Parts: sequence; structure tokens; C-alpha cells
Amino acid sequence: VTVDAASLCIKSGNAVMLRGGSEAVNSNIALVKSLRKALIASGLPEDSISIIEDTSRETAARFMKLNEYIDVLIPRGGAGLIKSAIENSTIPVIQTGTGNCHVYVDSCGDLDMAEKIVVNAKTSRPGVCNAEEKLLVHKDVADEFIPRVVKSLREKGVEIRGCETAVKLSGDVKPASDIDWHTEYLDYIIAVKVVDSIDEAIEHINRYGTKHSEAIVTENYSNSRRFLDEVDAAAVYVNASTRFTDGFEFGLGAEIGISTQKLHARGPMGLKELTSTKFIVYGSGQIR
Repeated sequence: VTVDAASLCIKSGNAVMLRGGSEAVNSNIALVKSLRKALIASGLPEDSISIIEDTSRETAARFMKLNEYIDVLIPRGGAGLIKSAIENSTIPVIQTGTGNCHVYVDSCGDLDMAEKIVVNAKTSRPGVCNAEEKLLVHKDVADEFIPRVVKSLREKGVEIRGCETAVKLSGDVKPASDIDWHTEYLDYIIAVKVVDSIDEAIEHINRYGTKHSEAIVTENYSNSRRFLDEVDAAAVYVNASTRFTDGFEFGLGAEIGISTQKLHARGPMGLKELTSTKFIVYGSGQIR
């Protein structure tokens, strides 16, 4: 992340101030030292890349007020860091995503496909923001699908929590609490809910989701279009895993983060999203 962020900023013509967590401060200092040497060797200003070595919250709070020197703040990390930046920064903030991501298995979904997508989205790399955290299943396929997908998830070491109906359908499902529907686990844990309709699925996602990545598994074209149109998220999928929300996977190259807001960028942020527009006008005496 440190090298990606610095490289993207330099490539797009920006200077960058980096601040990491205390657990990686020595590694980040070493990386920035190497990057600054590379800048000198390339004839670029050494101070185009700098690092704040003090990882205290007090320093971070002061840093968020440096409007005179910093154009934009991009917090990457957990929900607490992002919330703090949004609430306390006087610098414009680009909100990058916590990912409370959902997969909804529709009544018209291919259940073999759905099982593969759910297992991949949850277990291929559970500690990242595009991993699936919630599974919604239409009531018409719940009796068949929940026991089989729970079995597959348990084989991967996943703890399953669920609504009352899901608990009744499988002895491996623990009762979920309301906090579960809000939680980004970043772990081998998933919460499962049986819904009555696509309307309930969309309402649930828009209520509890973090506007990151959401997926539907369906063979019904109308339902897929409704899901794409009505779910509020940076990336919305039909019959594919949420794990594809990534700059490289989208063909954008490295990313500095995945924006979950709507202005000025949304989704994976690469070089283009780190630039702004300047209008340049050549005249020959025109007046207005």
C-alpha cells in the first residue's frame, strides 16, 4: 500500500505525505527512504514523498487540519479511522471503503454457481474490503441452498450466524444479533438471512451495506436489472464474486483506494482519479 500510494501520486504529478499505523512504522520509514533515493536519482524533488513518523492520534488530529498544505485526505484502514477522518478533518476527504458486502441468491439463481460464488467471495481472502460478509437467500430456494452452502463454508472454517429461519435450516448456524448485519468481520465469519423477495434484499443491502460491492446470483434478466439499478454501491455484480472490486482486476492498474462516496470519484481510484482539470485558454485579445 505504501509504495502503491506513493507511486500513483508521483505518476499523477502530486506530492504525498504518508502516515501508517504503529505496527508498520519502521517498514514504512524504510520504504519511504528508498523511494526518496529513487526520486533524487530520477531528478525529482526528494520531498515529493514524505512520511509522518509519529503515529499518535494527537498528531493525526493535527494533520487533519492542515488545509493550507494538503488538498485531499484519503484514509485507508478500518471503520474507526475512516469515521474519524470524516468527522474531524477540515481537509476534503475521499471516503474509501469499509466493505460490508452482500451476495443475494435469487429465487431464479443457479445454485451451483451461487455456491461457488459465495465460497469464493467469503474465503479466498476474508480480511479485505471486497470480501463477502453477508449472504441473503430468497425463501423459495432457502431449504435447498442454505444447508449445502453452510456445509461448504464450514469445510473452509467459516463461522455462520443467521436469522431464525437460517438457524432452523442448519444446525451449524448460530443466531445472529442486530449488530451482525452492520459488521464488517474481516474474518472467517458470515451472517445469513432469508428474505421474502428481491425488494427485501435490496432494502436490506441499502440499509446495512457500506456502498462498496454487492452481488446478485440470478438467471432472471429483469431481477438483475432491478438489482443493478436500485442497489447503491460503487460496484454491483450479476453472477460474479465481489472479490473482483480491485484496480488491477478492472484494468486500471494500481489503486490508492476504493471510494464508496459519489464525488468526485467512486470505485477503485487510479491515476485518473488523482488528477484534476485545468482549463488553459490561448487568446488573441478576445473580451467578453
